[in-house]
Amino acid sequence: MKSRNTRQKDLLQNELENMIGFFSAEDFHQIMIKKMSSIGIATVYRFLNETVKSSRLHSYYCDKRAVYSNSKNNHCHYICQKCGKIQHVDIKNIDNIKKSIKGFICHFQIDVYGLCEDCMKKNFK
Repeated sequence: MKSRNTRQKDLLQNELENMIGFFSAEDFHQIMIKKMSSIGIATVYRFLNETVKSSRLHSYYCDKRAVYSNSKNNHCHYICQKCGKIQHVDIKNIDNIKKSIKGFICHFQIDVYGLCEDCMKKNFK
């Protein structure tokens, strides 16, 4: 189905280009309401989904919801299996993974599980 250009889409696209870092659909919707009070969250979700499908936006999964980024960043977590605490970690080097993949890696998300420092201290006292 061909998508048509509308004033709303133009406004959404212009504002999307100004977004920095990771953001949720709800974050983006709150910004858009200030520009166009009648814009609905469903419109924002549709726009973000179309933009991800066309590879103009990157989508990750964080804290049980989708987050988005304009940059080809990665989104990685260290998750404690005991207390559930989530820490964002920056992984820059994935050379070993690249060697095992025949193709191009655009962006990635990795979740690493273990025991956090606090839980390790509690377990070994």
